[in-house]
Amino acid sequence: MSVIRMDRWRALGILLLILALLYGLLLHWSWTAPQLQLRQQLIELRDQELRLRMHAAQTPLIAQRLAEVETFEANNPGFLPEASTELATAGLVQRLERVVEQASPSADSCQLTGRTPTTSRNKERFTRVVIQVRLRCGMGELAAVLNALESGSPELFVDRLAILSRRKLATSAAPDLALDVSFDLYGYLRLINEAKP
Repeated sequence: MSVIRMDRWRALGILLLILALLYGLLLHWSWTAPQLQLRQQLIELRDQELRLRMHAAQTPLIAQRLAEVETFEANNPGFLPEASTELATAGLVQRLERVVEQASPSADSCQLTGRTPTTSRNKERFTRVVIQVRLRCGMGELAAVLNALESGSPELFVDRLAILSRRKLATSAAPDLALDVSFDLYGYLRLINEAKP
């Protein structure tokens, strides 16, 4: 009786082992594993959908903030108001001539002898409009010109300032033109450069 019982348990164990092998070979890799992968993908997609819904819920707030930034930038006095480099260069030259004229107590006390548009070699985010300037004037007039250019609106910058004294060369007819001055005057357009550095 005990031998029969042991044979039954052995047969049952072999049957369970065969069933486990059949499940492992047939069902697990063809059915269970793909189902587990699909479940994992479903969880990831649900999490992604939740993140997208949270981002979509912020759309009105982002649009409002973007409108505020665009309004601020449209009213930003730091940029040159013109829409192209050529127009901005012409506007910059006109402003320079006006400032030099206002800084001169007489017609010949400060003379604008050169104003050459040039292109910037620096790769920058915004388009830089540059004019190479040459002046002959006295120290007081030069200070007034530089102050008017750098303190106005839109913002302008002076770079590569070089001052040479012409006191020995000054004639008696124009004794106040004691300085020969050259510098780069530049400002920025609102346009963003497309060429990346």
